[in-house]
Amino acid sequence: MVTKDDTLSVASINLILFVARQQGVDSDALARSVGITPEQLRDPDGRVFVKQIQALWREVVAATGDPNIALKLGELVNPVAIGVLAYVMMHSPTLGQAFDKLCQYQDIVCEGICTTGQLTPSGTQFVLSLRIISSDIIYPEHTLNSELSIYLSAMRALTGLHVTADAIRFAYPRPVDIREHERVFAPAQLTFDADVTEMVLDAKLIDLPVLNASPALSMLFEKHATDMLTRLKAPSLSSRVKSEIVSLMKGEEPTLSTVADRLAMGVRTLQLHLKEAGTSYQQLLDESRKELAVSHLREPNLSTTDIAYLLGFAEPSVFFRSFKKWTGQTPGAFRLAQVA
Repeated sequence: MVTKDDTLSVASINLILFVARQQGVDSDALARSVGITPEQLRDPDGRVFVKQIQALWREVVAATGDPNIALKLGELVNPVAIGVLAYVMMHSPTLGQAFDKLCQYQDIVCEGICTTGQLTPSGTQFVLSLRIISSDIIYPEHTLNSELSIYLSAMRALTGLHVTADAIRFAYPRPVDIREHERVFAPAQLTFDADVTEMVLDAKLIDLPVLNASPALSMLFEKHATDMLTRLKAPSLSSRVKSEIVSLMKGEEPTLSTVADRLAMGVRTLQLHLKEAGTSYQQLLDESRKELAVSHLREPNLSTTDIAYLLGFAEPSVFFRSFKKWTGQTPGAFRLAQVA
């Protein structure tokens, strides 16, 4: 199994940093504390890792002393500041069609969330559902609160009306103090510990016209959004390296030079690009071996010695030590735990 690091737009990071500045916090220091450079923040089409924004939420809450700061994003930022997706929505003919574009291009803003929209069976309500799909999201309440508050703000900006939700359901535990939730989403009925996070709206809202929508601009921005999504869905270099490692790992350790050749790159160029992506060839080799080892150990017909050689280890003892370092268990103990 080849894994990937989920990303989100630089525009999303800039929104959070903007709100932090409004609270008197040094936003540049916050960005540096999670490994984000000023150069990255100036690239409108740039990407950062979801794990970095999760670390940023932690730092922002600590610096401001406000655990509910994510709820304030919609009030404190301009909804069009979220980038190309905002422009696509701004030039959709109706609010319902803007929601369609939100669901279609959500990954441009954040790959860690899946947004869907549909009418209820009665046809009287429209439900926007948000599911967290990235294991890198460790603070779901900040992620979901910020998304919902921005959605509400965007709906008001698009229509020029004070749109409200009928109900909001949150897929995280009820906070001790929900007064800020009640203030931001009033008069919606709030529910916590839900299976899925949902914003429930009167179905009549989806037919509302979007103010000043331009068909010509809609085509222009949607083409840009489609191009961005296509590039985003292309396999990352790390994923391509791991795929080559897996295909080459047939009883011997794949070398960096062999993988570089197969990717039509020089060794130094590959090393440099991997470093820029925050990883290394050795790290990707270890990850690939670990994933294959776990898969092979679930197959009872392969001995641990066989697996060691399949993964390119010169000696079974080296494999045993490596596996214990990766998982905290010996291969034999891991296999027994799977059977138990």
